[in-house]
Order: sequence, then structure tokens, then C-alpha cells
Amino acid sequence: MITQKQCFEKYGKPTQNGKPYLVTINLPYPMRLAWDPSVKVTKMTCHKLAADRFTGFFNEVLAHYGYDKIVELGIDLFGGCFNYRAMRGGTEFSRHSWGIAIDLDPQRNQLKETSATARFARPEYKPMIDIAYKNGLISLGREKNYDWMHLEVKD
Repeated sequence: MITQKQCFEKYGKPTQNGKPYLVTINLPYPMRLAWDPSVKVTKMTCHKLAADRFTGFFNEVLAHYGYDKIVELGIDLFGGCFNYRAMRGGTEFSRHSWGIAIDLDPQRNQLKETSATARFARPEYKPMIDIAYKNGLISLGREKNYDWMHLEVKD
């Protein structure tokens, strides 16, 4: 996992508005806002150095599962990427402050859930997490057995 110091060295100092490091990518399939599934999301704002990783991840997830299965599994429930803030319960910047992390289906993969209850710990999600790793992302669920919703850049 990337350290806070490494984040500063590679991705720069996070800023409240994300300038000058954020870019907007087109998502290969529509996603739904996790807190209001009636709202569709077709673009995502992330760090320019992570854009290819996220694009590759979403494209491969679509190729593997197909759109209908993505919706059935809730992989399309978008919990956010860029969000300038401290880590929950901490003082260091969240990886979201750089736009190098994404949360998916947060209501069924809550922060303190372990593999005993988190949806993304189930076998049908293993390919999704493997695809994340293939694209230079890691799963905090797989690495630490909490925060299964959270995928972030490996380095």
C-alpha cells in the first residue's frame, strides 16, 4: 500500500478543488449514486495519474460481467472518488483527497465490515477485485479485511 509520504511525492499536495491534478473520465457503463440510485453517473473525476487505471478497471469489469450482472451485483453503485477530506477517524489526508481511490456499493460494504458480512468478500466479486489488482489498484478489504467498498491505487 502507498504511504502518505509517497502520495505527496507522486501525486502532489491535495487541494480543496483538485486543481491542477484532476481529470474527468467517461465511464464505460452508467453507474448509480449509492445514496440516490435514481441519479445516473456517466463520468468520474480522478487524479490524472490514476485515470488509466480506473478506465482499465471499469472496462474490464464490464467485459467480464456484462452490464446486467454489474447492476445485479451492485458494482454500479458509485460511492465517490475525489473528496478532499481527512481519513475517517484520523488526521492524514484520505486517498480520496487526491482522487486516487473509489468507493463502490458503500451501504453493503461498510467501513468496519469484515469478510464475514461485506458483500464484496463473496466469491462472485473475486473477479472484480482481481481486475482491480491487474489495473494497479488494491482492495482494502482484501488487504486489511475492512472497508471492502474502497479501491485505491497500489502506488
